Amino acid sequence: MIRINLLPFRAARKKENIRRQISIFLLTFIFTSIVLAYYNGVLKSEIVELESNIATVKTEIAKYRKSIQEIRRIKTALKTLNNKLKIINTLQANRTWPITMLDSINLLVIEKRMWLTSLGSRGPRLTIKGIALDNKTVADFMTRLEKSNLFTDVNLQTVNRKKVLKYNLKGFSVTCKRKPKKSPKKKPTIAGAKK
Repeated sequence: MIRINLLPFRAARKKENIRRQISIFLLTFIFTSIVLAYYNGVLKSEIVELESNIATVKTEIAKYRKSIQEIRRIKTALKTLNNKLKIINTLQANRTWPITMLDSINLLVIEKRMWLTSLGSRGPRLTIKGIALDNKTVADFMTRLEKSNLFTDVNLQTVNRKKVLKYNLKGFSVTCKRKPKKSPKKKPTIAGAKK
């Protein structure tokens, strides 16, 4: 019988397996290193891009902060100016009120039947004193005051008999309030201003 020595063949096969495992390990290591290097490059480019975006956003924020401060300053100036306009409009209305009131009371007086002796104003309250021929004339005058668009809360304070020369007349005192002016539908604002 022929004997074949298989020991060197097994040793050669073992060496071949070890060489194959080392080459697979080396190839896997090289491939993993290449993949990691590529991924690292991609991440670095993304980081650089994000940092540049952050820098541009920070410069825009700084620019917008300046704009916001300017807008706030303009809004406060506009608010102050609108308050001044409101005060001017109120003063203008109050300046014309006495003339309007005297003119309207002159039109409301019943001619040749009554005469006014005094007219007093304290804030919105108005006190009218006068002499009339009779009670009906005083009542008609009060009705005219109520129907006018300038007065509210018309109240008769006193009516007493007064003798003037040889005539028996009626002295009266009436109080009323100035009707509040209807505020305009639109607030006074500066032309071209936006809110």
